[in-house]
Amino acid sequence: MQRTKSKKVVLRKLGIIFAWLVLWQLAGMLIHNPILFATPLETIRALFENFGRGDFWSVTFMTLLRISAGFALGLILGILLAAASRALPLLEELLNPLIYLMKTVPVVCFVVLLLIWWGSSVLSVAISFLMVFTAVYFSTLEGLKAVGKDLLEMAEVYRLPFRTRLFYLYRPALEPFLLGSLKTSLGFAWKSGVAAEVIGLPAKSIGASIYLSKISLDTAGIFAWTVVVCMMSFLFEKIILWLVKKAFAGKVSCHSPKGDAPAPCAISFEGAGKSFDGQEVFSDLNMTLAPGEIKWLTWPSGAGKTTVLRILAGLEKLDQGRLTGAIKEQRISYLFQEDRLCLGENAIRNLWMVTGSAETAKEALAPFLEKELWEKPCAALSGGEKRRVALARALAAKSSLLLLDEPFAGLDDERVKICWEEIQKRKGNRTLLIASHLDMNEKK
Repeated sequence: MQRTKSKKVVLRKLGIIFAWLVLWQLAGMLIHNPILFATPLETIRALFENFGRGDFWSVTFMTLLRISAGFALGLILGILLAAASRALPLLEELLNPLIYLMKTVPVVCFVVLLLIWWGSSVLSVAISFLMVFTAVYFSTLEGLKAVGKDLLEMAEVYRLPFRTRLFYLYRPALEPFLLGSLKTSLGFAWKSGVAAEVIGLPAKSIGASIYLSKISLDTAGIFAWTVVVCMMSFLFEKIILWLVKKAFAGKVSCHSPKGDAPAPCAISFEGAGKSFDGQEVFSDLNMTLAPGEIKWLTWPSGAGKTTVLRILAGLEKLDQGRLTGAIKEQRISYLFQEDRLCLGENAIRNLWMVTGSAETAKEALAPFLEKELWEKPCAALSGGEKRRVALARALAAKSSLLLLDEPFAGLDDERVKICWEEIQKRKGNRTLLIASHLDMNEKK
């Protein structure tokens, strides 16, 4: 049935193309002046004459080479400068006026200036570069900014290596932005690049051939070269987009953070206080965590349980008092209040990112999630299933301080019991701080 539907779609498209060819032929017959308007048959005849020319393939190759060079330069430089601008906001501010001018100044102004400065040899390369660079730069920058703060914090706490962050945090966010800009800029690169050749007339170029057809009033020749440009642009776009999609679809192995977790140490809050926008969360907090201790925070909602965990994870700072102990030297594993999973990846890959081993990830998942769900994207899991994956990740990561924020949220009593047993089993010698409305010690 799917195959039949696909055939119908293809036949409908072919029918639409045929209808437009018929209208084109009728218009040519009605005008009946080959200098003003060439028919499809005249265009096809001129196209085959071009194919028979001795320099046809060298002409098309040189145009392809120039536009490909401009495209490659625009793509690479656009991505690199966007990444640098994301990392250095000052650089973004410095580049904004220049890139705004590149985006808004008419192309013909650049063509004239570049002809004066450099001549015609690299004109189409430069113009194609301008068309691609600005679109890629802005889309890449927006894609990088689209990576959620929650995932960036997760990556920071778990000390994910750069390659893991690049492929599993930034790449999925970047994909729709970059593909959208390429679909637009690839067509503009060809149109503007060939137009630059028509003006600059470099040797062995489609633009120069179109210009020669123009001065000899060979309208069919102009139409034929236009067909060549359209075909090359279409194929070039399809190949580039296919390659980019393949690159985005690829997977890489994950490496665990370097080094082993240090031994747990004593940690103390002394007269600690924290406020947000003038609103006090907690004050005069005195609390000690002994090495390897299990401690429960069962304060009421809004009393600052999550804030305490975020301070220990290095994501917030105290406004008053102090935090003592070698906390900066500790390796931390954190079950956030939100799951903070890479939703496009499956459960195994989410654990693999922090363990550096697929086998370790599977072993850690086994008590928490049914095997048939391991390969599903986490976006397709239920809320309780996602919570169990996030808990399994926190327990599987190497750490000396384990922070669990509402680990039993969304779980039924049976699941709570299983998860608590696994927490105790997998805790090891780590210090464990649990923020929860449910104290399992009291429940006993």
